[in-house]
Amino acid sequence: MLRDHQPIPIDQFNGLYDRGDADNTPLDHFQDCDNLEFFGDNSFKTRPGIGISQDVLVPLENIKRIYNYPTNTANTLIVLTYDYDTDEGNIYHVVDSTSVFGPILTIAGMVDFAFVPYAGRGYISPIGFYTLTTLTGTLNIEKGLENEFLYVYAGDGTAARKAAGVGMTGTMTIANGAAGHTDAGFHIFGFVSETTSGYLAPPSILTSFTTAAASSVSFGSIPTSGDPNVVRRHLVATKVIASFNGDLQGYQFFFVPDAIIENNSDTFLNNISFYDADLLEDASHLFENFTEIPAGAALTLYHDRLCVFCTFDDISIGLLSAEGEPEAIDQIDGIIVVPPDGNPITNGQELRDILYVMKRSRTVSFADNGDVPSSWALVIVDNALGTSIHGIATVLDTGSSSVDFLIVCTYQGVSLFNGRYITPELSWKVEKRWRDQDRNLFRDIQVVNAPIQKWIIIILPDLSLLVGGYRSGMDPKKIKWMPWSFAMGVNTVAIVGVDTIILGSDLVVL
Repeated sequence: MLRDHQPIPIDQFNGLYDRGDADNTPLDHFQDCDNLEFFGDNSFKTRPGIGISQDVLVPLENIKRIYNYPTNTANTLIVLTYDYDTDEGNIYHVVDSTSVFGPILTIAGMVDFAFVPYAGRGYISPIGFYTLTTLTGTLNIEKGLENEFLYVYAGDGTAARKAAGVGMTGTMTIANGAAGHTDAGFHIFGFVSETTSGYLAPPSILTSFTTAAASSVSFGSIPTSGDPNVVRRHLVATKVIASFNGDLQGYQFFFVPDAIIENNSDTFLNNISFYDADLLEDASHLFENFTEIPAGAALTLYHDRLCVFCTFDDISIGLLSAEGEPEAIDQIDGIIVVPPDGNPITNGQELRDILYVMKRSRTVSFADNGDVPSSWALVIVDNALGTSIHGIATVLDTGSSSVDFLIVCTYQGVSLFNGRYITPELSWKVEKRWRDQDRNLFRDIQVVNAPIQKWIIIILPDLSLLVGGYRSGMDPKKIKWMPWSFAMGVNTVAIVGVDTIILGSDLVVL
């Protein structure tokens, strides 16, 4: 005791408190705790230092965005750099500290991109930043870069290419082959090319022919594809057409069983026998697929479908691929629509078998009903809260969901989402700092969940970090917030190798 004052022991330190007047700061919290790291209930130290992660002669510099990229053999990174002199974005594949491929893709004006890995491949969508004039002033919006497309990267250092593709062109010859069998009558035949990523182009080289019952069918002078990524070609055919109307594409096509050219060089396929009853696998839907998939502002996966949101021309639609075929997106049946309100779709994520789609201040959901995506019912989840293009926390290389919830950056704060936004927010103790951020720059926010360190790491629009330590619990009262700052501003963050945190800046090297 001193002068009749009872000492107040402080044996716990619970991080930053930035909510209301500074005089209201609880005694076990800090008014400021820049660059501290908490461990245990009553200890803290200076945050970890940083260093250059690449051990190469010329490390990457001017980093704009980093994504974790799990390939079939390693956990790697996809990195976007920006050349201010040429106004070009360059994407590199960083395999490890000493190995880098690229640039695998260079696009003028690309200052950001969306990315999702699938089966060892990487799907890349260039993002454009635009300004919209509204009644309340100008509004920054993000959508697919104008006149750009979805790209696919094989993961092997070769250049990324446009996803999807067109069918072959040219003509072929058809004749009766050796003794065999068909249902005699008028058929239409064609070929479907297949790329290294499994994409099946629309049926092409459509040619009619009247088959004979006791003969097989042989094909010659078959064109090869000018696309070097084509690895095989599949024969397709209609069943017998009793009355031909002259429209070669106006009939249902099927894959002919076992009628495959296993290369892109042979120009013949001889002695194919089949009955119409053998034609079971439909190929007609391939006519309706995008041959060039427009770039979008957000990518995600749902039920083994690739989802592309917010293209340059359609800011309130999502394009969903066929199940297991990420480059096969039907131009009619593969579209879902969020009610237009002048704001673009910013994000999408699967949770508990539901696809949640967000705008900056709206959240809706869709559920797979077993039919085509255009038939899925829309459900309004929240008409006030949504997120930004990088505002859902990623968890290592597993996407954005963490067991049974999402961590979402909304205008009101950092919230847990389990089908609804839980209040109070995780950022309740730092509400003032959060709301002081410029909403028009929320596209600069990126958040990752580091489960080994038990940190939520958030890149703020002012290019500083806000780190939430949840070792004591993922709870608004127990989480410990720590503001971190560096000599350079930080643009982006990723986690590789389970617990190695990689930061990127456009002022220093990676």
